[in-house]
Amino acid sequence: MEDIQKQIEELQKQVELLKKDQPKDKLSMIVFSGSLDKIIAALIIATGAAAMGTKVTMFFTFWGTAALRKKAKIKKNFISRMFGLMLPTGFNKLKLSNMNMAGMGTAMMKNLMKKKGVPSLDEMLEIAEESDVKIFICEMSMDLMGMQPEEIVEYKNLEYCGVAKFLAEADESRSTLFI
Repeated sequence: MEDIQKQIEELQKQVELLKKDQPKDKLSMIVFSGSLDKIIAALIIATGAAAMGTKVTMFFTFWGTAALRKKAKIKKNFISRMFGLMLPTGFNKLKLSNMNMAGMGTAMMKNLMKKKGVPSLDEMLEIAEESDVKIFICEMSMDLMGMQPEEIVEYKNLEYCGVAKFLAEADESRSTLFI
């Protein structure tokens, strides 16, 4: 009888460990691309998941960081100025990844979104903020591209961090996406 009791206690310990290691109702998303269609998809997924009660973290890295840029007068070195000239400044400067057609495709997509009642990217970002979606911005990407925190949009749940911080967050998540 003691042997059975020990086995039950051991099983209970194992069950507790399994419960502790279960992923949480969280979505972690790497936003690598800075193209209009992919940022639209990322924000729609993020706000949709948040509306369903899922905690969401978006990790903006490399070209994705440019989507969150705003105009700012900052003294920069030559390379940083060159990146600043080549990268888009905010949502309104993003282009489609396919069928851009010298800007016609982008204009058509934005017009179609408006006609169909799809929120603009600025509105989606506001919805994300109201829904407590966390945004992490990769410090290394910003450093490589010469971007400064003063160039990033205002957002209450924004944090500058490295990949380790995001990976710790993603490790607890039920789903992780790469966009």
